[in-house]
Order: sequence, then structure tokens, then C-alpha cells
Amino acid sequence: MSGHDHEHTAFPVASRVSEFEVLELAVRELAIEKGLFSAEDHRRFAEWADGVGPHGGSKLVAKAWTDPAFKQRLLADGTEACKEVGIDWLQPTGAGTPSDYTYFYVLENTPRVHNVIVCTLCSCYPRPVLGMSPDWYRTPSYRRRMVRRPREVLAEFGLHLPSDVEVRVHDSNQKSRFMVMPMRPEGTEGWTEEQLAEIVTRDTMIGVALPAVGRTSDRSTENLAAGGRG
Repeated sequence: MSGHDHEHTAFPVASRVSEFEVLELAVRELAIEKGLFSAEDHRRFAEWADGVGPHGGSKLVAKAWTDPAFKQRLLADGTEACKEVGIDWLQPTGAGTPSDYTYFYVLENTPRVHNVIVCTLCSCYPRPVLGMSPDWYRTPSYRRRMVRRPREVLAEFGLHLPSDVEVRVHDSNQKSRFMVMPMRPEGTEGWTEEQLAEIVTRDTMIGVALPAVGRTSDRSTENLAAGGRG
């Protein structure tokens, strides 16, 4: 499978507060008022979430690329396999804050199948392994169009897949989270897990990019052009 890397023509970042952000704020304030958790609890959780990043996911993929037995465990039960790299979905913050989502599935890309994740309802995302979702992931344009015209959307990210590659779009929800395991690129034979993890970026684990030798960060998608038709 080959993906041609062009400059992005990306998705617009929301210029105003979304209805979901307003709803989240209202529910949060009500929960604090009712004593379900405190403002300090929320602050600690937000601080944890902002600091996670995609490093956990990168470690999972790199370990799976080099350890066939771990790869099978990861594909069979992602939630349990995460514990082997220090990620517990039931206690993701390490400070007693339980996760409200515990089913985690890793989707393996192959020469004939390319996976990509989306949340059509809001912005469900595997935060314990990828950190906070990028702004474009939460836009109505991405959420709506990825399920309707995935090849068109992937092309706007610079990812052009051959016609014989099946694109599978996976819709996250309240209780299930997904992450893509990209294919290991050529030219990485003999690399250590640490070296491999560096090229497994956030976008490759969402499914809108492919890992490549020499690329250790995602190109900016903050100014991706609209393309929000239909």
C-alpha cells in the first residue's frame, strides 16, 4: 500500500464555542453542584488529560511491531494489553479517577485494509493512549464527511490510497474507543522500539496519515481548508 504525501488542505478549527462544549460546561457545573466531583477533581483530570499526548499509543504500536506475541494480545484485548505499557483504562489518571469507557480496540492496517477513526456524535477519543483529540477531529466537517466520503477526506490530509485498498471507518461511542495500528514502514529493519515509537504519530493512529522514516511529528492541521460540503 502506498500513500502519497502532499501538503494538507485541512479542516477548519471551530471559530466559536460548540454546542457540545456548552453542554459539557453545563453538565460539569451541575455535577459539581450535586457533589459528584469537585472543581479540584476536574482541574486535576484536565491537567492529566492535557499532559498525556500520544506517547502511550506510540509505545503500543512500536511494541506490537517488534513483538508478535504482544501484537496478538493487543489485537485480542486492547484494554488488558495496555497494562503492559503502564496504561490502565480503569484508573487512567493514576489518581483514582475512573474512566467511563473501558473497551479499547486496536485496528490493524494491512496492505488491503486501511482503518480510520471518527466520532460522528461528538468527540469520543482514546485519551489514555492518544491524549486530547485535535481540534479538527471535533469539527462537524470531519465527523460528517469521514463516514460519507472517507477517501475524499483522507486526500485532504495528503493520504491517497490505491483503489484496491478498502477503507473502513470506525465510529467511536460512549463505551468503545478505537486506535489504528499502522503498518510498519520499509527502512526500519533493526530499529529499536524507541526509534519506532518516534515515527508513530497521533495522525497515523487516527488513520489520516501513514508512518514514514524521518517524520516524527504531525504536520499542522490547524489551518486545513474547509472542504465541508454536504
